[in-house]
Amino acid sequence: MKTLSIPNSDITTSQICLGCGPIGSDLDRAASFALLDAFYVRGGRFLDTAHVYADWIPGTKSLSEKMLGQWFAASGKRDEMVIATKGAHPPLKDLHQSRMSPADIHTDVTESLEYLQTDRIDLYWLHRDATKYPVSEIIDALNEHVRAGRLRYLGCSNWHISRIREANAYATANGLQGFVANQPMWSLAVPDLKNWPDQTLTTMDAEGVKFHSETQVAAIPYSSQAHGYYTKLDTGRKLGDGTRKLYDNPTSRARLPKAQELAKKYDVGVTEIALAYLMAHPFPVFPIVGCKTIAQLDDSLKALNVTLTADDVAYLDAG
Repeated sequence: MKTLSIPNSDITTSQICLGCGPIGSDLDRAASFALLDAFYVRGGRFLDTAHVYADWIPGTKSLSEKMLGQWFAASGKRDEMVIATKGAHPPLKDLHQSRMSPADIHTDVTESLEYLQTDRIDLYWLHRDATKYPVSEIIDALNEHVRAGRLRYLGCSNWHISRIREANAYATANGLQGFVANQPMWSLAVPDLKNWPDQTLTTMDAEGVKFHSETQVAAIPYSSQAHGYYTKLDTGRKLGDGTRKLYDNPTSRARLPKAQELAKKYDVGVTEIALAYLMAHPFPVFPIVGCKTIAQLDDSLKALNVTLTADDVAYLDAG
């Protein structure tokens, strides 16, 4: 397992991050523990979850965080892992209703600590933005938890670059912690959010690449394998309806034969090329992989053995 440092922090961890959305929901306790154990044995030390994960299942609350807390308690591995979780998600029934007040943030932070069975969160993401709140109020609220030792470092997910710049400028001017990492939707496939019901998401674009290149703020992308888009196309499997609507467009399709060509060149699969594409950018990138099986995990980890050149990246970008 390769390791990488997050600039402006003292975190050095595995470059592949295990997305824990399936933990405790799609995967039961035994399967969850088996996947987490396998990730650990292979050198994985970076876990990403969210306070809201699995809340869409009626009658449940924060199943992923709770299962991770059980695994930490059973394995004794908490101090060896970097745990990232996200909070301040809007209500699932109304994604445009804000939950970004200092009280909302406090509630989610304290509940996450309880469910994860830990006294601190290594990287705390704001799951969405709420532009009705000035960045000063948000950064001030988060830094109260940093000073209290509950949060080590801060990140944002689904924020526009202009707001990230504004937030970090405020933090710098006032001697506070800003965002050391950004978690956008980003993969080799190009999403078309017009076809997606959740309009509160953001994707990596040219402005984002420029921002990360200039600042070296870490990018820790979700949906890094585009729901298996290229793997399914490469193997002739049918795309799910959601994957088709979000990713199946001329630009994404045009990248398939190029990914297949590079897969042959480097003697790997298209999954590895898709992840290697992200990690070949000129700033720290930690792809989040949403594996549900150990076989999928092992396929994803093979990408660490592939180093694409700048010409390879440009070739793929050209579509």
